[in-house]
Amino acid sequence: MTKLIKYLSLSAAFLCASTAFAGTFTVSTPTGSTAGGQPVDASATFTTSAGTLDITIFNNLANPTSIIQNVSDLFFSLSGVTSGILASSTGNEIFVAADGTTSAGGSGVSTGWVLSISGGVFHLDGLNTAADVPAHTIIGAPDGSGVYSNANNSITDNGPHNPFLESGATFTITDAGITADTSVSGVIFSFGTASGTNVPSTPDSGSTLMLLGLGLAICELGRRALGNRIAVAKMGSRSIMG
Repeated sequence: MTKLIKYLSLSAAFLCASTAFAGTFTVSTPTGSTAGGQPVDASATFTTSAGTLDITIFNNLANPTSIIQNVSDLFFSLSGVTSGILASSTGNEIFVAADGTTSAGGSGVSTGWVLSISGGVFHLDGLNTAADVPAHTIIGAPDGSGVYSNANNSITDNGPHNPFLESGATFTITDAGITADTSVSGVIFSFGTASGTNVPSTPDSGSTLMLLGLGLAICELGRRALGNRIAVAKMGSRSIMG
């Protein structure tokens, strides 16, 4: 029991003081989300460090039916930060033929997305005036055989929409105000090639919340264990004095 108390106390002290997980935030669309009547499933991982925000956007919906299920925009806010520049963005291109089969395009190419900031809201925009629009939306994976067997002609052999970006496109935003403690809020995903098809995300999720919950639990156990030790010590002291 004594060893357990020592372990919990040390673990509590470490986790309560640590901010190692504070710079990583993962958000996702709520379960059952839809856009234009079609199911959608997206997530984004934000990693903050001194002067830099790295974002990876995932389309988790495999074998989509329509272009409206592709991720095209991301909105979010940063605590205490209202400026920044898009230093880089990269993704892997994929072409989808009329029969749903695929071929690879460029690897690590620029996404062509742009960053705008208005009223403290950051907007990564895949539906901008660049020459590749409305291409380079982020598509989910094909079916198990590597074919988009569910896709309609908004995806298959659609010249304006091809090539797509594979899930996992990355974006780097830089600003002197960004630190490892900068938090992310108000994340909204946008889908398809028409503006306004937006789905708000769930709160910060995944490993960050799991670690935070574990840390709080251990903090509480450590606090109680320490309180019990103090109470026992006081009782022992009173017995000696009596």
